[in-house]
Amino acid sequence: MTEEHKSLNFLEQIVEEDLKGSYSKEDLRFRFPPEPNGYLHIGHCKAICISFGLGEKYGAPVNLRFDDTNPAKEEQEYVDAIKEDVSWLGYQWDKVCFSSDYFQQLYDWTIQLIKDGKAYVDSQSSEAMAEQKGTPTQPGVPGPYRDRTVEENLDLFARMKAGEFKEGEHILRAKIDMAHVNMLMRDPIIYRVLHKDHHRTGSDWCIYPMYDWTHGESDYIEQISHSLCSLEFKPHRELYDWFLDQVYTGEDLRPKQREFARLNLNYTIMSKRKLLKLVEEGVVSGWDDPRMPTISGLRRRGYTPTSIRNFIDAVGVAKRENVIDVALLEFHIRQDLNRTAPRVMAVLDPVKLVITNYPEGKEEWLDAENNPEDESAGERKVPFSKELYIEREDFKENAGSKYFRLTTGKEVRLKNAYIIKGEEVIKDADGNITEIHCTYDPESRSGSGTEASKRNVKGTLHWVSIQHAIKAEVRLFDRLFSDENPDGHEDKDFMEFINPNSLTTITGYLEPSLKDVEVGDLFQFQRKGYFNVDKDSTTSHLVFNRTVGLRDSWAKIKPKQASQKNQNAPKPQQQQASALSTINKLGKKLANLPEEKRLTTVADIQKLAVQLTEEEVKGFFNTAAKKVGTRLAGMESLYAFAKAQNKTIKDIEGAEAFVEKAREDKNELLQEAAARF
Repeated sequence: MTEEHKSLNFLEQIVEEDLKGSYSKEDLRFRFPPEPNGYLHIGHCKAICISFGLGEKYGAPVNLRFDDTNPAKEEQEYVDAIKEDVSWLGYQWDKVCFSSDYFQQLYDWTIQLIKDGKAYVDSQSSEAMAEQKGTPTQPGVPGPYRDRTVEENLDLFARMKAGEFKEGEHILRAKIDMAHVNMLMRDPIIYRVLHKDHHRTGSDWCIYPMYDWTHGESDYIEQISHSLCSLEFKPHRELYDWFLDQVYTGEDLRPKQREFARLNLNYTIMSKRKLLKLVEEGVVSGWDDPRMPTISGLRRRGYTPTSIRNFIDAVGVAKRENVIDVALLEFHIRQDLNRTAPRVMAVLDPVKLVITNYPEGKEEWLDAENNPEDESAGERKVPFSKELYIEREDFKENAGSKYFRLTTGKEVRLKNAYIIKGEEVIKDADGNITEIHCTYDPESRSGSGTEASKRNVKGTLHWVSIQHAIKAEVRLFDRLFSDENPDGHEDKDFMEFINPNSLTTITGYLEPSLKDVEVGDLFQFQRKGYFNVDKDSTTSHLVFNRTVGLRDSWAKIKPKQASQKNQNAPKPQQQQASALSTINKLGKKLANLPEEKRLTTVADIQKLAVQLTEEEVKGFFNTAAKKVGTRLAGMESLYAFAKAQNKTIKDIEGAEAFVEKAREDKNELLQEAAARF
C-alpha cells in the first residue's frame, strides 16, 4: 500500500473503494444537511469540513440542504445564519436545497406506501404507543389500528392533510416489524399533524414528514452518493435503507449512509436546545455572544476560518466517540494569529510612569515591528513621551532577584524605546502606587546602534504614551462553563456550572495606530493576548474582544471535582493538546540547558511527539529563526514523529526546507539535530 493510501481516513477509503467499483467521479455528490432550528456550533464544523472537504478532494459538488420539516422550531433567521457560517468557513456549495421542496413528492410516495400496505394511520395516544413498542430486550406488540384497511388509511391520511384533526390525534406509521431487534424499525412515525405555518411553504401543509422518512428520500432525489452522518445515526441506517427500498427504481444512483464520530469538546455544550436556553434566559447576549461555541460566536470572538479548519483536521475523522480538549482549539487560533496578527501595544491595567529626566514637551515617533513572524508586515510609528502607562503588574516596589520587570534600582527596556531605571514611587493616602518615577538612558534607544542600545537587560515592558493613548472598552472572555463536562451530571443542571467570571469588562489604553481599526480586525496586544474589534465598536467608542490569551491559563486549574464524580464519563482526549503545550514549554529553554538536562528533555520531547498529528508537527516549520529552543523542539518532534510513522522528510510537506535551514544555522545544536536526517 502506498503512503498516499495509508494517510486516507476511513471515509476517503470508502469513496476510493466505490470508485474502484461501480462509481465514477461524476457520480460523486455530497451534502451538508443542517436543520434550521438554531445557529451552527463548533460541532457542526466537523460535518461541514468532512462533506465539503471530500467535495474539494474529488472535485465533486456539495449541496447545502436544509432539513426543514418542523415549522415549530425553524426560522428564516437560522437559514441565513447557516449560509453565512458555511461561506465564512471558506466553502462553496453547488445547490441550496430544502426538504420542503420535496413535500409533494414525499406525500405521493407515502400514498403509494399506504396502497402497498406498508403504512397505516395510528390513533393511539403517545403513551400507549410507547408502551406497545416494547424495550430493547422485549419485542413490541401490534397496536389496535395496525390492520386498518388501505381504504380507511387513505381516507384518514387525506383528512389529516386537509386539517380535520388536532395535533396528536392521528399519526402515520410505516408498517415494518414490531418485534424487530432495532427499535427504530418498530413501525416508525412517518407523518404527524402540525397546525403551524412553515417559514417557506406557509399554510400549504398541516402534516409534516419525520426526519427519517425525509432524509434518505431527499438524498435520493438529489442523487447524493454518500450521505455522511454523525455516529448517533448509525442505528438509523437500517431504516434509511428500508425507506430507500420503497422508492429505489434500480435505474439511478442509490445513496449510502455512513457515520463518523461527532465532535465533542470539554467545557462546552453542544445541544442547540440548551444553547437556545442560554440565549433566552439572558446568560449570554445572543447566539453570537463570543462565549458561545456557535460559529458566529467564534467569529465574533476573533477565531479565523483557518484556525477552525486546522483544528478539525487535527482532530481527524474517527469511528469512535471521544471528547477533545478545548485547549487544542485554542492552540490552533494562537498558531494562526501568531503568524498573521499585527503586534500592537495596549495597557489594560495602567499605572502612570514618569521619566523624570526626559525633556518636558518632547515627543518622539519610534519604529516598531508589526509582526516578527512576517517580514512583509513592515513597521509602524509609535509615539513616546515623558509620561507613559505601563501594566501595574509590571512593577514591584520590593522584588527578589528573579523578578525581571521594573523595580526601584534596576533597569528594564521599554519595547522599541529606551532602557529605564526605577527610582521612586508616589502613593496615595491608602498606600496605593499612583506614579512610578524613573530615569532613562538617552543613548539606549532600540535600533540606534549605540553601545548603550546593545546593553543586555533581562526585562522588556510594553507601554503607551499617555498623551497619545486611545481609550477602549476591552472585554476579557473566558470559558462559559467551569466544569469539564457541564452536561454530564445526572443530579445537576448544566446551568449550575456557568462560570461567573466568563466576562470581565475593563478600560484599556491603546497606541494611536489603532484609531482607524475596523470591525473584525485582529491584533496581538503584546504580552497580553490576541484581540479583535467587536461589532459594537464605533469611531468614538472602540470595543475589543479577547480572542485567546498567549498561554493556556486553564492548564493548572482544571477542576478535580468533576473527574472524581464522573469516573465513568468519557475522558477528554487531551493527548494532542497536552503534548503540544508541553513540547512548546520544554522548547523555550532547550538551547540553554546543561548537556545532561538537555538530553533528558530531548527524550521527553520525543516521547510526546509521537502523539502529535502531522499538521501539528508542520506547525513548527515556520518558527522564527531567533527562537532556537523552539526550533530544536520542532526538530526533535519531527524526528520522533517521522520515525513512528515510518516516513522520511520527503513525505512531509515543508520538512526538507525546515531541516536544511537548521543545517545552515550557526547554532551547533541545530546543526547536530539536522544531521540525523
